[in-house]
Formats: sequence, structure tokens, C-alpha cells
Amino acid sequence: MNPNSSNTADGDGSQDDRPILLVPYLWVGDFVRCHTIVRLLKQQWPNRPIDVLTTALCAPLLDFMPGVRSGIVHHISRGRFLPKEHFELAAKIRAGGYGQVLVMPRTWKAALAPALARVPKRTGFIGEARFGLLNDLRWGEKALPRMIDRCVALAMPPGVPVPEFWPEPQLVVDPAEVVAWRARKGVGDGPAVVLAPGSVGPAKRWTYYGEAARLLADAGLDVWVLGGPGERELAAGIVEMGGPRVRDLTGTDLRDAVLALAAAPVAIANDSGLFHVAAAVGTPPIGIFGPNAPFHGVPLNPVAAVILSRTDVPCRPCHKPVCPLHHHACIRDISAEEVVAVARRVLTAIGPQPRTASGLAT
Repeated sequence: MNPNSSNTADGDGSQDDRPILLVPYLWVGDFVRCHTIVRLLKQQWPNRPIDVLTTALCAPLLDFMPGVRSGIVHHISRGRFLPKEHFELAAKIRAGGYGQVLVMPRTWKAALAPALARVPKRTGFIGEARFGLLNDLRWGEKALPRMIDRCVALAMPPGVPVPEFWPEPQLVVDPAEVVAWRARKGVGDGPAVVLAPGSVGPAKRWTYYGEAARLLADAGLDVWVLGGPGERELAAGIVEMGGPRVRDLTGTDLRDAVLALAAAPVAIANDSGLFHVAAAVGTPPIGIFGPNAPFHGVPLNPVAAVILSRTDVPCRPCHKPVCPLHHHACIRDISAEEVVAVARRVLTAIGPQPRTASGLAT
């Protein structure tokens, strides 16, 4: 590594080989979306390694992201400030010898450790008045409509217009890993429909996954229920209603969910992290949307379908995790029969031949 090399602020940056650290949003779906930033950075600086700050939950995703060298796994408490956590993270960042850090979250806490580590170039929007913490301050955040537009703008040189289309996130899965996962889980080699019933907040959780599982199983399809420990109770109810063809595959390792989605021909999910994982893997996802507008929540990748309530709900979109009016009509008026009909149309379109997904290595 050449400590005297320059970046685009000082020249064309073509010879700069100092690593770049990306500080993304750490929810699963937003974390997946941030792979778009990795792809843009590699286009601009192919010789610069890119590392990503991550939680233990999201860390397995990095193994499937082309262009990422490694992750810094570190826990920062939400909702409270513990200086020790930030000084420990600053030490990890300082050891990486980074030439630049891109801070996607707009909080001052997200920018503190990079400043303590004295990374030469610290890029981010002004956010919570982060003067001094960031030295490459960007403006115009509110003019960008989506979170992904705001994040990606930080990877572009200042003043460059934001294009209409960005590179799609990618999660590239080795088919041999999928075969080994199937054998390990004992799920056979036939097609299965994935159900992902979890989401942040009850307003975004469709309530008829159990009925959908039963209808799919009655049609002769295997069903896999995915999610984390917080979805175990949901999964148990879905399995009980759906019958023996329905498997509870919830767990603590996100790698298992990635491999399950890579193995399945279609996934049904709420507006959630696994919706984005499915899309990035290349498995056609069907997204069920309630209080959020699809414009903000749909992945950049192609999706099989987005399902909205046909009922006129004047309060939608409210973007609230809990329904302020306590009726949840914007998502609970979507029937299991409607969702299953869409899934069966997707399966018919795919056909009986093995699927070649854009995110699946060949």
C-alpha cells in the first residue's frame, strides 16, 4: 500500500490502493442494498480493497458479495451511548489503514469512530450536524427520494448528477453450497416455496402465511419457513396449519436463509430483509406491501410481483411499523388465495426445468 497515493479529490485516483471502509445501514435489507455502493466503488477504484462494517447478524452476507474484501464485525448499542464501544471500533478502523470511509447513516454516532480513527477522508451527509466528525460533507440529502439514492450519492464524486439506474446488489451463491445445504437439512432435491413471515413492526406483517402454506401444500408443494429467532413462534403456527410438507427453517445463521433462498424457485415475503436477499440471490420474490410505498421498499433487482391491498385505504402509505388506527387494513385485506395464485403463476412461468438465477454461480 502506498501511503502517499491520492484519491479522486487529489487526482484521477487510478493509482490509489488504500482500502475503503463502508459504514452501511445495519438492517438486513438495507445492508443488501448497500452492495450497490460496493459495485460503484469498484468501478471507480478497482485497485482499492473495500471492507464493510457489519454486525454478527449481517456478517454472513459478506461471503456472498463480490468485491468485498472483509468485514469489521462490531456491536454498537442502539439507543444509548457507550464510549468504550466507539473507542474499540476506532482501534479496529485505525488498524485497517483506510484512506476513506463512507458513512451511510446520518447519525453522529455512526461518524464518531471513523473520526477517532483519523481516517484521512470521511464522507457523509451533514446529518446530525457532524461538523468535525466528517471532512467530506455532502448536501442535498433531502432532495434524493429513496434511501438507496442517498447512499449511492456518497459513492459518487461531488456534483455528479445521480443517474436513473444503479448497479443491482448481488449475492452470488456456489451451487455446491446449495447441494450441501440441502443434504444437511434433509429437504430433498425438489422445488419448494419459501415463506418469510417476519418484518420490523406488526403493520408490515401479513397474517395469512399459515393459510397460504396449507394451500401450497395441498397443491403438492413443499414449503420452507425462513426467519430469525424472533420468527420461531410465527413459524410454529404456520407449520401447524400447513401440515407435514411445511418445514420450519428459522434459525440464528443468516447463511442458512441465503442458501435456502438460492435453492427455492420462488419466495413470498413481507417488505423485509429476506425480500431483498431473495432478489439479490436471483430467486423471484413476491413482496406483500402494507403501510410502505413499494417505490421506497422494492429492491433494485427484478421481482416477480408486488401485492397491495385492493381495498381503498386512504391512510396508506403511512410508513409506520405499528398501525396508528389499529386496523391494519392495508395488509390484512390481502387474501391467502390471491397470494398463492400469484405464486403458482410464477412457478408455471418458470416451468419444470432447473432455474438459472442471475445470482447463482455456474
